[in-house]
Amino acid sequence: MADYLRIAGILLEVLLLFNLIIIAHELGHFLAARWRGLVVEKFGIWFGKPIWKKTLGGVEYSLGSIPAGGFVALPQLAPMEAVEGESRQGRASLPPVSALDKIIVALAGPAASMTLALVCAALVWWVGRPVSEMERTTVIGFVLPDGPADKAGLQAGDKILEVNNHPVTRFAGMGDASGSVTWNVVRSEEPVIPVKFERHGKVQTVEVEPTLPERQGWGRRKLRQIGIVPAQTPMVARVFPGSPAAEAGIQPRDLIKAVNDSPLLSMVALAEYLNKAEADVPVQLTVQRGGQTLRVEVTPRIPVEETEPRVGILWDDRGPTVLEHPNPWTLVTGSVRTMVDTISAVLSPRSDIKAEHLSGPVGIMRIYYLLFESPDGWRLALWFSVVLNVNLALLNLLPVPVLDGGHITLAIIEAIRGRPLNIRLLEIIQTGFAMLLIGYMLYITFFDVQDLPWRRQKGEPPAELKFSPKAPGN
Repeated sequence: MADYLRIAGILLEVLLLFNLIIIAHELGHFLAARWRGLVVEKFGIWFGKPIWKKTLGGVEYSLGSIPAGGFVALPQLAPMEAVEGESRQGRASLPPVSALDKIIVALAGPAASMTLALVCAALVWWVGRPVSEMERTTVIGFVLPDGPADKAGLQAGDKILEVNNHPVTRFAGMGDASGSVTWNVVRSEEPVIPVKFERHGKVQTVEVEPTLPERQGWGRRKLRQIGIVPAQTPMVARVFPGSPAAEAGIQPRDLIKAVNDSPLLSMVALAEYLNKAEADVPVQLTVQRGGQTLRVEVTPRIPVEETEPRVGILWDDRGPTVLEHPNPWTLVTGSVRTMVDTISAVLSPRSDIKAEHLSGPVGIMRIYYLLFESPDGWRLALWFSVVLNVNLALLNLLPVPVLDGGHITLAIIEAIRGRPLNIRLLEIIQTGFAMLLIGYMLYITFFDVQDLPWRRQKGEPPAELKFSPKAPGN
C-alpha cells in the first residue's frame, strides 16, 4: 500500500507541474488578448468534457475532465472552425484586429513561458541543483571491449578535452549541450570523430569511427556511440532483503571505491567484475560510508528463479551528487543554446537526430516522474522546468501555422499587404497544419509510450530479487 501511495503522490506532482507550465503559456495569450481588446470566447483548464464551466464577462471558463494543460479560444487571431467549432458570435460580426495586436497576443505565450523559466531558474539558484559526477567530469570510466573507442586506443582514466573539434566540460547531462561529450558524439555527421584527450599529462588526438546500433523493435532509432562511459563512483541505491549484500552490511548510499583492492572508475566496471564473479566465492569491497572507509566481504549467490550469481544491489544511476547554485541567466541561456542545437540537428539532412527523438507530453511526464523518484526530486524537477519552458517558448516561435510563430508570420504578411488575408485561405492553412501537428504528436506519443516501463528489458535487473537463506556454516 505504501508503494501505491508513493507512486500516486509522484503522479500528482507530475500532473501539477506539467499542467502549470502549459496553463502559464495559455494564460499569457489570455491576458494579452484582454489587454489588447480581442474577443476571448473560452479559457479552459484541461480538455475533454467539462466537469465545471461558467461564463463571466463574456468568457466561458471551464475545467475539463482530461488533465492535460489548457487552451484559450481567440477567434480573431486565427480561423480554425474545423478544429474549435464555429465562433459563437460569428466571425463576420467580429471587429477587425490590427496586425500589431495579433503579434502582441501571439508573443505573449512564449513570453509567459520564458518568464516562468526565469522564475524556476531563480528558485534553482536559491535551493540548488544536484549535479552528478558525469556532469562534472570528462574522464572516461570504462571502455567497452572491442568498441570504437577501444579500437582507437582510448582507455579508462583518459580525460577528454575535445570531441569533433568542440571543447567539452562534462560527459553528459542536459543544459548547455554544446559542452557535452555525449552530445558531440551523437551530433557528429562525419564517418570519423576526432577526440582530443589527456593521458598522464600528454595531450593526444585519435579518430574514432562511431557505430549506429540497429533499431530494436518499434522503438526510436539508436544514436551514434563510441563505447565509453563516464568516470563515476558506484553508489548503492537499494539492497535487497536477505541478499549477500544485506548480510554483509552494505547500506543505501554506500560508495564502492574498489573491488579486491582494484580501484573503480565506474559502475559498469564494477558490474562487469561482479558479473564474472563465481557463486560462493567471496569478493572484497572497499566501501566509503560518510567519513569511514570499510572493507566488506560479500559472497555472491544465485537468486531464486535466476541463473547468474548476484550480490543483491541496485545501483544509483546518478551516483554521488553535489549541490550547485547556478545563476538564472546561465541556466536560461544554456537551455536556449541546447534548444537551438537540437533544432539544428533535427533539420540537418546528415544528422542521425530526427524528429522522432523529440519527446511529447507522455515523454515529458515520464521524465518528470523519473526525476521525482529521486530524493532530490523537486530540485531536479525545478531545473528541468527551466529547460522545458525555454523549449516550449522557442518551439512555439517557429514560423509554422498553428504555432505562435505562425500567427506572427501571418500578421507580418498582413501588415505588408495592408489588408487581412483571405479568411477561407487562412482557415484551410490553419486547419491543415493543425491536423499535421496532431498527427506528429501521435507519432511522437507512439515512441514515448514504448519508453514506459511496461516490461523488463534485456539485461535490466529485475524489480525484485529473492535469495534462499544462506546455508549453515557458510
